[in-house]
Amino acid sequence: MESSLPDQVQQKLTEFLQARRSEALDLDPAFGAAVAELSGFVLNGGKRIRPTFAWWGWRAAGGSAEGPAAVAMLRAASALELIQACALVHDDLIDESDTRRGNPTVHRKFEQVHQESGFTGDAEQFGMASAVLLGDLALAWADDMLHGAGISPEALSRALRPWRAMRTEVLAGQYLDVLGQVRGDETPQAALRICQLKAASYTVQRPLELGAEIAGASPEALEALRRFGSDIGVAFQLRDDLLGVFGDPGVTGKPAGDDLREGKRTVLIAEATATAREQNDQEALDLLHGVLGDPELDEQRVEQARQVLTRLGAVAAVEKRITDLTGSALLALHGANLAEPAASRLAELAVAVTDRTR
Repeated sequence: MESSLPDQVQQKLTEFLQARRSEALDLDPAFGAAVAELSGFVLNGGKRIRPTFAWWGWRAAGGSAEGPAAVAMLRAASALELIQACALVHDDLIDESDTRRGNPTVHRKFEQVHQESGFTGDAEQFGMASAVLLGDLALAWADDMLHGAGISPEALSRALRPWRAMRTEVLAGQYLDVLGQVRGDETPQAALRICQLKAASYTVQRPLELGAEIAGASPEALEALRRFGSDIGVAFQLRDDLLGVFGDPGVTGKPAGDDLREGKRTVLIAEATATAREQNDQEALDLLHGVLGDPELDEQRVEQARQVLTRLGAVAAVEKRITDLTGSALLALHGANLAEPAASRLAELAVAVTDRTR
């Protein structure tokens, strides 16, 4: 099972979504068609990072690799991908993104459906409403999949602690992200807090805790996994921030500099802005403020922004944060008495998710 974990997650998601799509078709064919779009969004892409960390949290706390309990755990872990789907659909809508994984975002897809079908009313509004509802549906189904995974009532009770915390934290981070943009908060502290809530919690830390709680982990193991997950989760998002500006569109599936067009005030941007202020570099500040949130940003200005971010030392500062966080996470991992092969696999994952190109 462990040699093909993403494939196993894909299978569990496919089984769940096929059943739900059948129910949707019984309600109404049009709703069934909308659910098919959501299913395609969930199944056609994604690295399955969250279920992977949940699985290795389970194994680190002594959970079995095979058997009915392992199968139930895999279903529970796979439910994390439905929370991820909700977050991405809504995030793309908030950011007014046009593409995701090289394809139209959900709200743009339904905007196209409106236009091609000759519906009345506003196509953009229809796309927005459809994305909100389908994102909500994914979140509701995540709960259904967790509760129907087949884990014991006692394990489910333990699992609900990180599950509930994760859902609240990711939405808190999303709200603070939106609020920070309208406030114009450019401090590294604000950007890092959003990073911790919006990404680190639900990408690594809480999935690890979810798996460990289901396995009945000791308080010591939970604390070690929590420290490891928090640091690796932040490092993961910092790498994502760098890719959002410097990544290859052919690899990331998003246009070059899309984070700049969306006006994301990441730690990368915050570091550069703080340094520019310290150095009284008004030209750099003007350029950064000019590119942030500009939907018409072209490749030439994206390259100018990259040069400024590099010159101000922001790229080097973020790279150092990633290195330091990865190091502290590995120290927490090595200091814990976690079961093998999970401890070694988590160390490998720490490097894989912080040193990547997409």
